[in-house]
Amino acid sequence: MTLLAELALASGRVAETPGRLAKLRILADCLRALAPEEVETAIAYLSGEVPQGKLSLGHAALQAAARAPLPTPELKLLEVDAAFRAIKAAKGKGAAAARSALLGGLLARATAAEQDFLVRLIVGELRQGALEGVMLEALAAAAEVPAQDLRRAAAFAGGLAPVARAALSGGAAALAPFAIRLMQPLLPMLAQPAESVADALGALGGRALLEWKLDGARVQVHKAGDAVRVYTRSLNDVTAAVPEILDVMKTAKADSLILDGEAIALRPDGRPHPFQVTMRRFGRKLDVDASRRELPLSVLFFDCLLHDAGPLVDRGAGERHDILREVLKENSCAPSLVTGELEKAEAFYAEALALGHEGVMAKALDAPYSAGRRGAGWLKVKRARTLDLVVLAAEWGHGRRRGRLSNLHLGARDPASGGFVMLGKTFKGLTDRLLEWQTRELLARETARDEWTVRVRPELVVEIAFNDIQESPQYPGGLALRFARVKGYRPDKRPEEADTIDAVRAIYQESLS
Repeated sequence: MTLLAELALASGRVAETPGRLAKLRILADCLRALAPEEVETAIAYLSGEVPQGKLSLGHAALQAAARAPLPTPELKLLEVDAAFRAIKAAKGKGAAAARSALLGGLLARATAAEQDFLVRLIVGELRQGALEGVMLEALAAAAEVPAQDLRRAAAFAGGLAPVARAALSGGAAALAPFAIRLMQPLLPMLAQPAESVADALGALGGRALLEWKLDGARVQVHKAGDAVRVYTRSLNDVTAAVPEILDVMKTAKADSLILDGEAIALRPDGRPHPFQVTMRRFGRKLDVDASRRELPLSVLFFDCLLHDAGPLVDRGAGERHDILREVLKENSCAPSLVTGELEKAEAFYAEALALGHEGVMAKALDAPYSAGRRGAGWLKVKRARTLDLVVLAAEWGHGRRRGRLSNLHLGARDPASGGFVMLGKTFKGLTDRLLEWQTRELLARETARDEWTVRVRPELVVEIAFNDIQESPQYPGGLALRFARVKGYRPDKRPEEADTIDAVRAIYQESLS
């Protein structure tokens, strides 16, 4: 059985290796040595993911669980997986202490290198360069199958891990069962950003399919006769929570369908509720009937991936757009426009913004549905908002960011108290050069620290782009930024010129109106 140390060693070697081909060789060698039952866990860990999802272990829990490392490795890979499953299963009163104790027991059996690997894996900062594309190519090399065949199988299976074991055991022939089929959700296609409608049209050849970009819950709906299943973006089955979608599917003019769309809570005037309000309909403990009365959902579909005639994913977006409108009523489809005229495209974009939506999607008419990929044929144009906030603290980075202050604690100015109100954290948008600069500048302003975090004098103002603001009991102001990323520091601004918590509250209230 594989020791965790072997995986940690491979991860470290990948992190230290700049060349892509060399990374692939290291990963492929590691994958070939695995037992079949270890493959899915190893793929996840080497990709920086925990199969169980978030383990509810914050920095305080990690500190409490710290143990002296063992001098020699003994911890097996599947023992870690079992421990993570136990940590995930800890619920109810005393769960936090139980999770910390379980983690402590795990760390007590790990070497220093293994402890470092586990901590970075848990906090989501295991960035050693084994990203999905690299991992897929490494697996293709280890299994001796074409990467494009493996990519397609992984998209239809809902991820790389489910097909990895089959590929390593049976080669290309073992990928045949992984095809698009009803009641097996596939990974959604994603979009790349574009700065403007003009840029999007230009990139797509001057003519494109435009659709409103809705800030709802991505849903994939499968229909086989009278049977209907609804899956989320993360491929969870939420059929029971969304009876409105089932009602829409009863009117569909096809027996077999796979549709892609957005479930969204709309106000009586048609404007959207904030994203987090829509997500209330997907809670674990839910009185569906009462929730439906209080917060009805609408669904707007924008793609058809399969219908009675068979799979459509290899056909162009324009053709799929037309088929979708043949099988569904127009009011169940996302508003769309096919145009090559910039003036019409910008008016369509302005209309979406005026009605409270995020922006538009621009799609190449001949673009296939690239499941699980951020395809060049889909571009998103959104109006990003920014705030000038003050850095209150920063956390030490891991992996490539080791030794540099990375995750920023962001605060808005509070005129009432003269202090700052924390709104969240972000490490996104930071270049290597900016990391070096901010580490030097923040350490010069250090006031206190613990093992993870350096607190600083609130002197540096940073411009932060974000998608929206949501309620959050985690922070004192009750609000948090959603999808925050660094645009750049503002040396021209003093802390007393930063945006206030009142301005943040006004933006949030605006989203509710």
